[in-house]
Amino acid sequence: MKVYDITRDLSEDTILYPGDVPPRFREIDNGQYRVTEMTIGSHSGTHIDAPSHYLEGGRTVDQIPPGVLMGLARVLDCSDAEEVIGPGRLAGRLAGTRTLLLKTWFSERQRFEPGYPALSLEAAHLIADAGITCLGTDAPSIEAFSGDGSVHRRLLGSGMVVLELLDLAAVPEGDYVMVALPLRLAGADGSPVRAILCKQSMEEEP
Repeated sequence: MKVYDITRDLSEDTILYPGDVPPRFREIDNGQYRVTEMTIGSHSGTHIDAPSHYLEGGRTVDQIPPGVLMGLARVLDCSDAEEVIGPGRLAGRLAGTRTLLLKTWFSERQRFEPGYPALSLEAAHLIADAGITCLGTDAPSIEAFSGDGSVHRRLLGSGMVVLELLDLAAVPEGDYVMVALPLRLAGADGSPVRAILCKQSMEEEP
């Protein structure tokens, strides 16, 4: 089975969305053992947006059933999209999956760029109406840097959860099995996740 780790390293060099908490790590040597003091935000590195991120009274991270973040997932290659992923790139490609991951050119980037590829509101409507329950992107946000929150509210308001800042650089378009579990942070609006994709190799297929 081929396994892809689609999680970015979480370090002080992690891509930082403007306004987010900069990650900080300090090793403490207690003589017989070491521990690390960590300062991270709920949206540091590869992370999940819970509905409560934008919606008052929305589900928090600890209220999301793990099954929403496990199971079949479809990777769509949108690498030729510059700054806007519109409905035309998605129409007819959503049937048969509940988890959709958007691969863009941003997987190759190591610094924040405000012109990252993001969903248009029309594309968000299409995805929500298709019954997608988990949507992921390799960009820093599913919504444009200049957005007003409409895309997030449309997606999260449908009960969906969102994964952001994945690393899909080595992942071909296709269907996989995904596991992307957050920390069980009580009442939190987001959490870093460890996300992997698995695909059965051709020689193992019946």
